[in-house]
Amino acid sequence: MAVSHGGSIIAEVLSRHGVPFVYTLCGGHISPILTGAKARGIKVIDCRDERNAVFAADATARMTGRPGVAAVTAGPGVTNAMTALKNAQMAQTPMVLFGGATATVLRGRGSLQDIDQLSLMRPATKWATTVSKVADLGPTVEKAFEVATSGVPGPVFVEVPVDLLYPEEIVREWYLKEAGVENAKTLAQRALRLYLKGHLYRQFHVPHVGLDLPSLPVLDLPKRLVTDAQISKVADAVRKAKRPALVIGSQTMVNCSDAQPLADAVTTLGMPTWLGGTGRGLLGRKSDIQFRHKRGKALKEADLVIVAGFPFDFRMKYGLAISKKATVVAVNLNPEELRKNRKPEIAVNMNAGEFLAGLAREVGAPGQRWAEWFGTLRGREEARDAEIAGKAETGRDLVDPIHFFQRLEEKMSDDAVLVADGGDFVATAAYILRPRAPLSWLDPGVFGTLGVGGGFAVGASCVRPDSEVWVIWGDGSSAYSIAEFDTYARHGLAPIGVVGTDASWAQIARDQTVILGDDVGTGLLRTAYHDVAEGYGGKGLLLTDESKIDETLEEAKAISAEGKPVLINVHLAPSDFRKGSISI
Repeated sequence: MAVSHGGSIIAEVLSRHGVPFVYTLCGGHISPILTGAKARGIKVIDCRDERNAVFAADATARMTGRPGVAAVTAGPGVTNAMTALKNAQMAQTPMVLFGGATATVLRGRGSLQDIDQLSLMRPATKWATTVSKVADLGPTVEKAFEVATSGVPGPVFVEVPVDLLYPEEIVREWYLKEAGVENAKTLAQRALRLYLKGHLYRQFHVPHVGLDLPSLPVLDLPKRLVTDAQISKVADAVRKAKRPALVIGSQTMVNCSDAQPLADAVTTLGMPTWLGGTGRGLLGRKSDIQFRHKRGKALKEADLVIVAGFPFDFRMKYGLAISKKATVVAVNLNPEELRKNRKPEIAVNMNAGEFLAGLAREVGAPGQRWAEWFGTLRGREEARDAEIAGKAETGRDLVDPIHFFQRLEEKMSDDAVLVADGGDFVATAAYILRPRAPLSWLDPGVFGTLGVGGGFAVGASCVRPDSEVWVIWGDGSSAYSIAEFDTYARHGLAPIGVVGTDASWAQIARDQTVILGDDVGTGLLRTAYHDVAEGYGGKGLLLTDESKIDETLEEAKAISAEGKPVLINVHLAPSDFRKGSISI
């Protein structure tokens, strides 16, 4: 029989919101949350590092359109999770993270793992709050889901002191034992005992009265009317455009459980389209309107540029990538991102997916009026694809990275999910590998965080257990999370890891050596990563001969199909394909 406690209250709210998984690394401070979740049919997936638990929750949110949920223990558990939480904030991923905390009566007195967690978490979240009594648990978690998904989505941190999670009788016993007043005799002992009983009563029996809530924007009717007028204005610009371009970013996909209506709208618009971040794969593996190369040149020539859910950051050269003569339309949930670095002619503060759907309804199909423009862009696309293919070198002692990805592109299944975690090797993959479907590409986003791979693969494998999940790792980045092979093995997950081993942090080393004349700090070993995966309960394959690429990929696919995680350690030949690609 399940024991009733604060963790049960939290789990009940999670169940009502349809949360399928809680990702965690266990700790005494949060154990009731985990047992409560399991009792309600929510799968508890325990990872080997708190960061990876949060990365897994991030991936789940991106792929399902519902907030991901993770729980970590107090102190170092919370601080370990911070990088992943900040990554989620910058990727605008809705998430609820529960953090354990010391008992309310011991706060600030030097108890185990007691630190000021809220001061650390506030800059990395939409809302960071603590709970002070049991009656506040349910309402706080309900509000956390609302805050995480409203406006610009993002993570919420809920600190839950340990004495609110365990049953009242257990907490009473702890209080009296720790204070040494189980058998109070002196006046001071009796006074302390009375205080503790009063504190306990307030925690467990005082009703909920209110929350420390953030201010939330309200979408009112006048704003809705203004937005409709803006859509009509953009529609007129589309009809007049001779060289339009559409750039779709990750924000377009947030809170999105079904991307097909958005894909249909973009297809109906029929504009030359470039996809970025989580938007990759929106139009499937191949599309007549999607382009992957020469975006910068196109934006310099375009007379109309619509930037949907994509900020004018370094990826857009801070707005300078777009011609000054072009009519620029920016659509973003964040009013600051609408005008940051580049002031658009039309700034639309709304969900970019809803905007594109409304625009498609008003404009309709373009017919052949952009045929010449499409011809120019397709010529460039084909030339760049041919150029990349021409750089593949076969007949070498080890494996050429371009040639490897050309073969992987042909071998991946139609339901494949791609997880990108690394620098040079992964960026090469992005030129060649084509995401098969919407919500099937996972990369860290604008924060550029190394180490997302293991946790993202946990989340992706949980969400789509019957799909191929490919984790593309550089040898440097793989070490951050390769231990999650243990998690895969324990929970019956079967992603396919690919480590590109060149014994170097190559993206950094290549330019550092040229500019500064020293490769210090950039060298690695050709580590037996396939043996590491074996040690954690997976299967490892070593690939050093290009003639065996196809058979190795087929073997990995077969192993994964049998339910076992597998890692291919690909020993790479030197390549200067991405020379000069360091980003600052």
